[in-house]
Amino acid sequence: MSDALDALTAAGIEAVAADSFGPATIDVPAAAWVAAHEVLRDGVGFTFFDFLSASDELTDGFRIVTHLADFWGGAHVDHVLVRTLIPRDNPQLATLSDLYAGANWHERETHEMFGITFDGHPNLVPLLLPDGFEGNPLRKEFILAARVAKPWPGAKEPGESDHAPAGA
Repeated sequence: MSDALDALTAAGIEAVAADSFGPATIDVPAAAWVAAHEVLRDGVGFTFFDFLSASDELTDGFRIVTHLADFWGGAHVDHVLVRTLIPRDNPQLATLSDLYAGANWHERETHEMFGITFDGHPNLVPLLLPDGFEGNPLRKEFILAARVAKPWPGAKEPGESDHAPAGA
């Protein structure tokens, strides 16, 4: 990961290593999203784009994450997660589809599920949800229809169930 951080810093990108339980993780500013991926692909060798997704961080906004890999041959593979945070009130980020063809589908899915716009994307149209679907189902404020139609049978919070052991 030090090669990736060094290359990003040398390119003038304020990259920060983040604590992670998985692959090395680097946080970059949203304004440097595309530039950081260019450096990692062309300068460091992370040529394989695995996925892009997001998480709803409530008042902090949306965290966008990509997983990139560099194959050295055989079983040796380097991995890196690249993350950025965008505001909830204006969820926009530049597209990576010009750098990585595989980003196209993932950005369409993330747009549909979270309502995040990827500026410059060539075809940001619905991908998975039925025609006429309203809302973004992976946002935390989205109400699950199943809970409205039928009450949830289990406990929602610790200690709420009649069957919970004492002290649970």
